[in-house]
Amino acid sequence: MSSLSRELVFLILQFLEEEKFKESVHKLEQESGFFFNMKYFEEKVQAGEWDEVEKYLSGFTKVDDNRYSMKIFFEIRKQKYLEALDRQDKPKAVEILVTDLKVFSTFNEELYKEITQLLTLNNFRENEQLSKYGDTKTARNIMLVELKKLIEANPLFRDKLVFPTLRSSRLRTLINQSLNWQHQLCKNPRPNPDIKTLFTDHTCTPPNGAVAPPPVTLPVAAVAKPAAYTPIGPHGPFQPAAAAASANALAGWMANAAASSSVQAAVVTASSIPVPPNQVPIVKRPRTPPGTITMLDYQNPDHEQLMKRLRPAQSVEEVTYPTPPRHQTWSQDDLPRTVALALHQGSAVTSMDFHPSHHTLLLVGSTSAEITLWEVGLREKLVSKPFKIWDMTACSLQFQAAVKDVIVNRVAWSPVNYVGAAFSKHLIHLYAYSGSNDLRQHLEVDAHAGSVNDLAFAYPNKQLCVITCGDDKLVKVWDLSGRKLYTLEGHEAPVYSVCPHHKENIQFIFSTAIDGKIKAWLYDNTGSKVDYDAPGHFCTTMLYSADGSRLFSCGTSKEGDSFLVEWNESEGAIKRTYTGFRRKSNGVVQFDTTQNHFLAAGEDHQIKFWDMDNVNLLTHTDAEGGLPLLPRLRFNKEGNLLAVSTTDNGIKILATAAGLRSLRTVEAPSFEALRTPIEAAALKAVSVSLLIKVHGEVRILVTDTVLSAFHNGVDTMPRNMEKARTVEDSTEKVKPWQLAEIVEPVQCRLVTLPESTDNSNKIARLLYTNNGVGILALGSNGIQKLWKWSRNEQNPSGKATASVVPQHWQPNSGLLMTNDVSGVNLEEAVPCIALSKNDSYVMSAAGGKVSLFNMMTFKVMTTFMPPPPASTFLAFHPLDNNIIAIGMEDSTIHIYNVKSKLKGHMKRISGLAFSTTLNILVSSGADAQLCVWSIDTWEKRRLVTIQLPAGKAAAGDTRVQFHSDQTRLLVFHETQLAIYDASKMECIRQWVPQEQLSAPISYAAYSCNSMLIYATFCDGNVGVFDADTLKLRCRVAPSAYMSQSQLNGSQPVYPLVVAAHPQEPNQFAVGLNDGTVKVIEPTESESKWGVSPPADNGMLNGRPASSSATSSHAPEQIQR
Repeated sequence: MSSLSRELVFLILQFLEEEKFKESVHKLEQESGFFFNMKYFEEKVQAGEWDEVEKYLSGFTKVDDNRYSMKIFFEIRKQKYLEALDRQDKPKAVEILVTDLKVFSTFNEELYKEITQLLTLNNFRENEQLSKYGDTKTARNIMLVELKKLIEANPLFRDKLVFPTLRSSRLRTLINQSLNWQHQLCKNPRPNPDIKTLFTDHTCTPPNGAVAPPPVTLPVAAVAKPAAYTPIGPHGPFQPAAAAASANALAGWMANAAASSSVQAAVVTASSIPVPPNQVPIVKRPRTPPGTITMLDYQNPDHEQLMKRLRPAQSVEEVTYPTPPRHQTWSQDDLPRTVALALHQGSAVTSMDFHPSHHTLLLVGSTSAEITLWEVGLREKLVSKPFKIWDMTACSLQFQAAVKDVIVNRVAWSPVNYVGAAFSKHLIHLYAYSGSNDLRQHLEVDAHAGSVNDLAFAYPNKQLCVITCGDDKLVKVWDLSGRKLYTLEGHEAPVYSVCPHHKENIQFIFSTAIDGKIKAWLYDNTGSKVDYDAPGHFCTTMLYSADGSRLFSCGTSKEGDSFLVEWNESEGAIKRTYTGFRRKSNGVVQFDTTQNHFLAAGEDHQIKFWDMDNVNLLTHTDAEGGLPLLPRLRFNKEGNLLAVSTTDNGIKILATAAGLRSLRTVEAPSFEALRTPIEAAALKAVSVSLLIKVHGEVRILVTDTVLSAFHNGVDTMPRNMEKARTVEDSTEKVKPWQLAEIVEPVQCRLVTLPESTDNSNKIARLLYTNNGVGILALGSNGIQKLWKWSRNEQNPSGKATASVVPQHWQPNSGLLMTNDVSGVNLEEAVPCIALSKNDSYVMSAAGGKVSLFNMMTFKVMTTFMPPPPASTFLAFHPLDNNIIAIGMEDSTIHIYNVKSKLKGHMKRISGLAFSTTLNILVSSGADAQLCVWSIDTWEKRRLVTIQLPAGKAAAGDTRVQFHSDQTRLLVFHETQLAIYDASKMECIRQWVPQEQLSAPISYAAYSCNSMLIYATFCDGNVGVFDADTLKLRCRVAPSAYMSQSQLNGSQPVYPLVVAAHPQEPNQFAVGLNDGTVKVIEPTESESKWGVSPPADNGMLNGRPASSSATSSHAPEQIQR
């Protein structure tokens, strides 16, 4: 059933409830299985209506669905049996025993025998374990508590326990809206229409008995559809707006702008040209002046053809990628409204920001001027930086005289792990974040006279910059060395906020002042290009939606009236004004956007939510109380967590169901240690030889499958069995850490991608799409395959998951993405692949020419770079899809779009990685060497040879990948994993194969948040390492994810490549040498791969740690 049909069921349920059709309500709940009415269930249990209880449950689960369901039905039938015995109704008790409880004897014969023996007693309370059984009512209430816990823990009831928040009589409202619309379509509408039926469309009877015209039916074509083509730009997709819309938007806002450079003038002029309605607008070439395009020394017709493909053109088909039509439906369940946890900050919170990729890492600024970094999943304060002046001598005398009562006005993350803080007196501080609890002082700037009111990061001209504004009426732009690049003058009042953005290749900044003026600036010193008034004419903040297509502002007037509006950028006018603010505010309302669909603002001790497309308030929450009048708030980038400030100088984290799961993935205690006794008992049904982790200890329970027994004082666990431990045991001595080992398929979630097995076609390269919904594999035969996951009820996020089998995707034409392999020896070829940041096209080669494929049509758009030499590695510049680094078989590197051929290696190029923070390209080769190149000049800065074991020749592919901080570098070779500080190219950690993982390394990759490293080995093992320490957290054995035929085949099967999901840190995919692709995740109960090993490098459980790493900066000190 579609999501809209599901919502219609909820509307009908609301209607039936309001009309008092009680039996119909619960019948529909049960038949649809969409909403489990816990209150109704409780009433039936307490009344002892067992047949109705089981009938209602049957709409949601069956006895054998899972261990939770089995336990639910067992508890109900056991209670029914005990009540029959208590009434001395032996015939009924026998009937229940034979018909209802017999099914459980399969799982625990001893338990069934013990239950049967109760028939022989005059009073079952004579059984010692049932001696505390009270009266029937008490017993039912005790059981009900346990049932509720089991239902809440049962994944089959997930998202079915809360009825969506609806306005009263919502179905009636929709019908009235439909009738109003029908009435408006009447040719002769009457002022007071008499509507007598809903069975046919409404039409007004025309005067004088004339025949009424037929009802108006709008053709589908009459509904305008937006052109939703993702442009190829330097920053990835700006969907869903069409290219023309996004270009004309700034042309409208900056209609009177005098462009400060020929480049900007050309852009604005080109953007203003109308596009024929039947033609898709083509995005303009970003950031490269036409006059500076030069061909490389080795230019040829193929190269010219490629550059035509990457430059503006008139062909609709060239490098355009239509965004799939939006069928996504939204509900209030997509909003984080459940209070997950509370944090105590210690002083009033003034500003918050979540890390751009580590979605549970929260940066906080407060009235004490303290900067704090929280790992909210661990409820742990990682870093606390009290305010201090780093260099008083560098500060102005004006500031030195004013330095007291300082507070934080704004904290912000940069895209590449810098942290910025703006203070109420003159200063900004920048910190470099390198992971864990390390915030290093980077830069202190005496930025403004008076308060620095806002701070933001931007990337003009591919250079990371900081933008600030202050009470001195100025906006300033700084580079990361503290050099002031621009001073933007023109405001006549203190500047309250800044909002940098880009549309195609136009970089600009919005700023707002406390007189309500909005100005827009280019990165120059020629003055503002836009001058508009904000609603309320006072303090206003502006924000774009995450995809950059929609602009919003929120502010409060001096009189305390608040305004939340969406702007029409093409006209510089207000498009819609949202309603729902109730009272005058003594302060300024804060707001945020999320998921390209929702807005949230803090007001009236509440968090209020709006659908971007509806001006009416959607819903609100008080977060269980304790919010200030105007709470501060901030969404994480996924939109599944929301941080809000509280009156007790703390923070509450609100979460969606997905957010709660993400918090569990970083929780410090093991999952088992957090269970309640009833949950622990429900999980006593375990498989033979299953590894169970309790309180951080890994045990092997060798047992037959056991069903836990009575809860009302009965314990039927066989006495020779070791009981599972519960929370009460947590006071015992902490057990030594042990490596988590995944050796059975039941210990992880696994999916094998369909149509992937081909013994003649090894998986040579593997990528997730950047949006996380697909996997792209390049085989050794040069053919690429694409798998996609669909959004449905089993997979509501639509993201790649090991819980759902994806579709092997092909266009309707049936085309395959096949590389040119004519004349190529495939055994010796080195396949390579690179995907554009907006997933619009893929570039690959397999020993022959490089091919550029359209990812929607699979058509070859062009081929270039014919061998010899052959291409061996491809990489896009992270900020500009039109700059491509191509490593070659002859050890050179070609940089497309600039006149450069880089020479420094002695053997073929096997890896390339860009760092936008350090402004470098690092290359690795089959010569075991690393070269560092300047992106600005393409000159070689440094050459480093990796430390190989004694006697090992400098051979074998060396590969590189940057950490998300863009400073640390993962280097892997068949002999080692190593972490380098790329700013110095010093090896700071190294691990060599040993013990369980002694085979050569085949591939490695960082997780999306760079907290884990996944490494595959030539014996089929997969190691999961802590990225900071290179300590082994978990080993995934081949037996856990390979089939018996793969394990027992004549040829050894092992992974050649591993890829990490771009948003889920605990999901990875492996490509095997038999052509198989598998996606692997931890079980839902564990949710992560082991726990972090202890910090020491000593002995663990009496033996050397299997994944210790050195802390020395000397690369020759290798942990053995």
